[in-house]
Amino acid sequence: MIHSHIADALKVPALVRLSDGVVLVRFESMKIYSALSAVRHLLERGTIRPGQTLVDSSSGIYAYALALACHRYGMRCHIVASTTVDTTTRAQLEILGAVVEQVRPSKSLKLDQELRVRRVKEILADHPDWHWMRQYHDDVHYLGYHEVADLIASTFPATALTLVGGVGSGASTGGIVERLRAADPSVRLVGVQPFGSVTFGSQDHHDPEAIIAGIGSSIVFDNVRHHLYDGLHWLDFTHAMSGTVALLRDHAVFAGLSTGAGYLAATYEARRHPDRLHLVIGADTGHRYVDRVFARHTEALDPAALKPVEVSAPEEMSMPWSTMAWRRAPRPANGKERVA
Repeated sequence: MIHSHIADALKVPALVRLSDGVVLVRFESMKIYSALSAVRHLLERGTIRPGQTLVDSSSGIYAYALALACHRYGMRCHIVASTTVDTTTRAQLEILGAVVEQVRPSKSLKLDQELRVRRVKEILADHPDWHWMRQYHDDVHYLGYHEVADLIASTFPATALTLVGGVGSGASTGGIVERLRAADPSVRLVGVQPFGSVTFGSQDHHDPEAIIAGIGSSIVFDNVRHHLYDGLHWLDFTHAMSGTVALLRDHAVFAGLSTGAGYLAATYEARRHPDRLHLVIGADTGHRYVDRVFARHTEALDPAALKPVEVSAPEEMSMPWSTMAWRRAPRPANGKERVA
């Protein structure tokens, strides 16, 4: 197939079998599906117009996806970038035509996100004609993942499936599983979170090592539909790093930190549920984690020796790895106000 734009080629995932019970859904950059579909939909319904400036904040892969979508559809792009956005990604964004502002370095998930949201609001006050994409709150970002779900359904017909992936904004895992459950309500969804994220109640636990970009939040995201999740895993940086290094060492897959965390969680889930096929969402490649993760590979732990603490409520969790059955419960009452 010949594509009219590189974004159409980059968005399609590769399916890689890691074991009998685990398959990796490996994306070059997962959120290209979301950004392309969202921009196209907003143009079609007249919410935005050709040439308008689209603005949002991002920890990396959404910024790249939005820049590609703007390049394809003739839009202008302004990104307020997390401290986790590396030089390689920033250079690509700028060459694609995006204006990039990067917040000051921070190892606090809460401070990093609050700085970005604050800056977006300042920009919109100065430029009321710009459109805020609101990847964390506008459910238009669910639409693109229906295509991923259709690919999964056609590849694994009549198969008991469990989807395992970073929660983040909620749109990727939520969009895929909602579509899959329309045909098969038994499809399970297991979310992966870092400690320190408010989304499922781990905000009182601080991981001093690093931010696991893109899978947690210090603010409430409207796009997270808590009732879709059957189970949760919370992992610290060292465990996520160990899963990421193991994925490269054992399977030659060079992927990002959230993929390594998902791989560790899926391996555990597959041992407990050998009757199901576990699909791990591999959101991006490992390039932006070379210094922080792969260069430290000698520090990685042996995944075979790791296991989580099983808890019955978020208040019982403990670092470095906890898991609990969520059972499709609604959003917890955590007392946190939404910032954006």
